[in-house]
This record gives sequence, C-alpha cells and structure tokens, in this order.
Amino acid sequence: MLTCVRVGDVCNKGKNFVVAVSAEGWFHLFDLTSLNSKYPDASGHHELAGAEEQKPVFKQHIPANTKVMLINDIDGDGKCELVVGYTDRVVRAFRWEDSSENSDNVSGQLILLKKWLLEGQVDSLSVNPGPDGSPELMVSQPGCGYAILLCTWDTEQRDAAVGRDGSGPSSEAPVRDVILHQTSGRIHNKNVSTHLIGSIARGSSENSGSGLFALCTLDGTLKLMEGADKLLWSVQVDHQLFALEKLDVTGNGHEEVIACAWDGQTYIIDHNRTVARFQADENVSAFCAGLYACKEGSNSPCLVYVSFSQKIYIYWDVQLERMESTNLLKILDCDPEFGSLLQELGIDRSDVSAVKNLIHKTLYFPEKYHLSSPSQDAAGMDSSAHCSGIQDPL
Repeated sequence: MLTCVRVGDVCNKGKNFVVAVSAEGWFHLFDLTSLNSKYPDASGHHELAGAEEQKPVFKQHIPANTKVMLINDIDGDGKCELVVGYTDRVVRAFRWEDSSENSDNVSGQLILLKKWLLEGQVDSLSVNPGPDGSPELMVSQPGCGYAILLCTWDTEQRDAAVGRDGSGPSSEAPVRDVILHQTSGRIHNKNVSTHLIGSIARGSSENSGSGLFALCTLDGTLKLMEGADKLLWSVQVDHQLFALEKLDVTGNGHEEVIACAWDGQTYIIDHNRTVARFQADENVSAFCAGLYACKEGSNSPCLVYVSFSQKIYIYWDVQLERMESTNLLKILDCDPEFGSLLQELGIDRSDVSAVKNLIHKTLYFPEKYHLSSPSQDAAGMDSSAHCSGIQDPL
C-alpha cells in the first residue's frame, strides 16, 4: 500500500521524478519525462498511452511505516534531499548518491544522512527560511506545535574525522538537533493533530529574514507565524481542519493560506486575516492546492478534492480579484470614466452624499429616475448602463 507520493528532483539531475513509497518501505522512482516524449500531441503537450504500464526505473528498500514525505533542499547546499516521516515519531533524511558519471542514467542509491526522534506524531514536513535566510526543516507536533530539525551531518562527519585523527577532544556535549516550539500557552487539546506549511511568499516585501509559515489543527485552529516568536494572526473555526496548503489566488505575489476540513469547507485567508470560504460538493478524504496546467498549456491556481465516493474534483483557474472587502463607490472612484460621467451630470465628485444618491437611484429606481426629468434622461441612461457594466468586480 502506497503511503507517500511526491514529485521533485530527488536525484538532482535537473528534472522531476515521481517518488512513491509504500508502508512496507519500498521506494519506487519513476521517470515519466522520457516516456512522455513518445506521445506528443499537436499542441506540444505529452500524453501517456493509457494501456502502457509505467514501471519504476529504480527500487530500494528503506525503513517501513512511512507516513509523510518531502523533497527539498534542507541544508542549503543547493541539492534536494528526501525527508521521510514515520508512524513511530521518527524522521529520516536521505540523499541520492550516483554510482555512474552519466548524468542521464538513473544509477545509484539513497544514503541515510540523519535520523531524528520526536516527542509526538509527525503529520507534516516543510522547509522555511530561518533568521539568516538559510532553510530550516520543520515538522508539525501535536497541540499546534512544531519542531525544527537541525541538519548536523556535516558537523558530525567532521568531528568523526577529527576523532579518528586523535587531534580532537575525547568527549563533547551532544549536539541538540531537535528544537521544540509551542505557538501558544493556551492549548485546548495537547494531542490534537497539527499540520504546517512553510515558505509562504509575501510578494515584494520578501526579505532575507525569517519566512512565513502557517499551522492548523483538527480542532479548528489556524495560525500564521513569522519566525518562532511572532504570531501574525490566529483564527478559530468550527470545522475539523485536516489539510493545509498555500496558493496565490489574487496574483499579487502574496500566497494565501488554504485550509480544508473533512466536510469540504475550505478557508482562504490572506496575510491580513481576511477570510474567504468555499464549500466543496462532498465530504473529502484528501485535498491539495497549487499551480497546475489543466487547459491552454499554462499553470493556473487549482483546488483539488478527493471525495469518499472515489471522485476527484478539480476547480481550475481559481482567481479572486481581491481578498479585502470593498464597495461599489470605491471601485467606481478608480474608474476615470466615472468621473467624466459625474461631470456631465453636474455632480461634484467630492460630494459623497450626492454620488451615493445617484448610484442608489440608478441601481434601484432606474425607470422612476428616467421619468423624473427629461433633461436627466440621457444622463440617467448613460449612468445606468455604466453601473450595470461594472457590477462584475463586486
């Protein structure tokens, strides 16, 4: 039974591989890029033959009882590592080691870099920039907590080499490689499962300091953090949140936090704690969000739900014009044509009361407004047509 599936450049060959790991610990590596080239369609896309069975290009046994998996650069060396979380509260980091100089061939094996033991169950793995901008490996811990796992294998190898040479001290204090954090003193249930997502983009305000990361719990707590100490906001909802993602749905470079509950209730929250909600059609067993190419050969924001009735729902090109609340007057005020129409009607743009009265009459009493004055008939028609044309931004 497969428990983890990921896509990433786990072999550091400049292309993505599909990685599938079973509960029994069998690591399967699939290279679909070479197969795709056999079936290009007219638009340049690649389609796999439905009847062709895809076979792994590499297989290796690693420790069993896998639960979650991450492919990312966790030590800042520019190369991807494979991080696996297990049901026995253990996290292991692996690195692909080539056995051939030919970069095109998949020939090598996974080498164990480090093993960490956590106090609680691991439900999420993520990477987030630390205070100095270097990547930090984060794992979720029950009760809306998390731990930072230190990548100390370079130091350990160096110390081991020094010890073999006899030039170093015979005993040293053990390196603390698991740093636990609790995000709040108020914990309703210290055993509640927790998910986290790191490296949340914040657009032009991006800096080299600590990155943004979010946490959610099964009892409905949502938090956005900047580093270990700064809580940006906290939200409590009445749904059981089991999945957490990040996605820029407004196109402004700021990634919103996307949280999904078992009943399909989906929360989209920006950095200012503005919330938009969406209800999926069915109860869901799995959820993810990201940029995927569904049509027209380009990636767009997508929400993907898997229901308990064995259906997959893909909501494609999910885009919002804005997250913050607004009103019709603010939208019209940004339209140059609106100012010229007010001038034709003899209404001062700074007279908010008169502008509101005009919009009210045009939207709700258009016929009465036309009949009230022949001189205003043409202006009223123009204003009504314009107002009806700008309803879409609402």
